[in-house]
Amino acid sequence: MYVIGLDIGGANLKAADSDGAARSMSFELWKTPELLQSALQELLTSFQRPDLVAVTMTGELADCFSTKADGVDHILTAVEQAVPGVPVLVWQTGAEFLPTEIAREFPLLAAAANWHALATWLGRMIPDQHGLLIDIGSTTTDLIPLKNGLPVSEGLTDVERLLSGELVYTGGRRTPLAMLEKRVPLRGQDCPLAAESFATTADLYLLLEEVPESPEDVDTADGRPATRANAFARIARSVCCDINELSETEAIEMAGWLVARQQAQITEALNQVLSRMDEHPQTVLISGSSVFLAEKIARSHPQLAQAMITNVAEIFDRSISDAACAFAVARLAAERVQISRGDNG
Repeated sequence: MYVIGLDIGGANLKAADSDGAARSMSFELWKTPELLQSALQELLTSFQRPDLVAVTMTGELADCFSTKADGVDHILTAVEQAVPGVPVLVWQTGAEFLPTEIAREFPLLAAAANWHALATWLGRMIPDQHGLLIDIGSTTTDLIPLKNGLPVSEGLTDVERLLSGELVYTGGRRTPLAMLEKRVPLRGQDCPLAAESFATTADLYLLLEEVPESPEDVDTADGRPATRANAFARIARSVCCDINELSETEAIEMAGWLVARQQAQITEALNQVLSRMDEHPQTVLISGSSVFLAEKIARSHPQLAQAMITNVAEIFDRSISDAACAFAVARLAAERVQISRGDNG
């Protein structure tokens, strides 16, 4: 059976098939929700027609929808129209797949369930251990405790996970700088950051040369390419300067300080999660488009000093790592449908 998994977020669409091919693309769902069907069709052009589509999502939270139920319904309708005649199953946080009509009846089980699919799939790598999954993407961080290969999170919905520390709304690309801290040290004083999306965390890591330049990438705060020079200019604007008013050295110092603040935010949530675990994790699985940040946090945490750190990107192709949730639901669906067919036979 040939299965395609879809992970539909508010800012990115990701697809992966059960054979290991994967593709991701930027799509600002909150701006043009009516174009989701055509965007999905474009995303799927490099795949053959599937026997089954497995879906997980976070895009239902986009503020173009009045409720999460409306978001779930819109997303599932777009998927059904993008692959007409193909059965669609939806992963939900009860660790089961539901047909779309049932998923619409219980939208909060399908909403924001991609982390659960990923943890369920990756957890099988450590079936007899206490472990931890740290997945950091462009916008959010997931901190998922694992026990005997299964996710044992305290929260299931977004708000429950925010309260438990298992979801941190910060990531390695799209987070505005003013969400990291209100002020930055500058010229011997604490300078307020402009409460505007002049620059994002992607610019910090570009300027500090922790991620490579990508001139073809214009999905940035000002629409200019993701280069170090442009990152410098964007960071300068975050303190209401241009590149003639702020030196590059000052911008680098600001970037280093803000990166430390972001890591401190994630570490604070990590401490909250670790405090509830019966034992220290023996293995830490790290993944996501900002896996470099997950690795830094894991390796610097004293309670994880003895843990084995496994980078999913080093096991699978990079494209699969970036679309890991989509690949997870594709594989889980392929396995479960085959088992079901075997049992019925």
